[in-house]
Formats: sequence, structure tokens, C-alpha cells
Amino acid sequence: MPKASPSPQQATLEADAPAVPVPQPPVPFEQALEELEAIVQQMEDGTLSLDQSLASYRRGAELVKVCETALEHAKEQVRVLDGELLRPLAEVNLRGAERS
Repeated sequence: MPKASPSPQQATLEADAPAVPVPQPPVPFEQALEELEAIVQQMEDGTLSLDQSLASYRRGAELVKVCETALEHAKEQVRVLDGELLRPLAEVNLRGAERS
């Protein structure tokens, strides 16, 4: 049985409905950083239109979050591997000097 076409009012409502964002696969840290650096370069060149600049800024903000999340995850992994015994770098250097 053929589907009935939507009424003009339904079609207008569907067209006005916000688009549901399609989930993107996670971007690897290195790729996110590389893309972020390219966006910064483009924005610094001043060749983007206002709309392009805004879109680039939004994408850059997303990439910053990706990078921050990846770095926090790596930091947590280091904590686990180091047995929660992270010490300030100066303290580590002092202990290394004592062994010499």
C-alpha cells in the first residue's frame, strides 16, 4: 500500500524541525590537533569570510574538547600506571640527583 504524502503543514513542520546531529566517530588526538592547527592557520591568514570564520571557530572548539578529553584520559592512564604516586617534577629531579 503506498504511503500518503505529508500535508503541506506537516512538510513545513518537518522542514522547520532542527536537524538531529549525526554522531561522528571519535577523532584521534593527533588528527584533531593537526586539524586544529590548520584552522588556526586559516583564521590567522584572515582569508575566511565571517561565516567561514564562525564555522571554523565552532569546529575548533569541538577539536579543543577532543584534545582535552584525550589528554585527561592519558593523564588518568599515567596515574594508574604510576600507582597514583605522581610527584611534582622538581621532587623527581631531586631524587634522581640523590642517586648519582
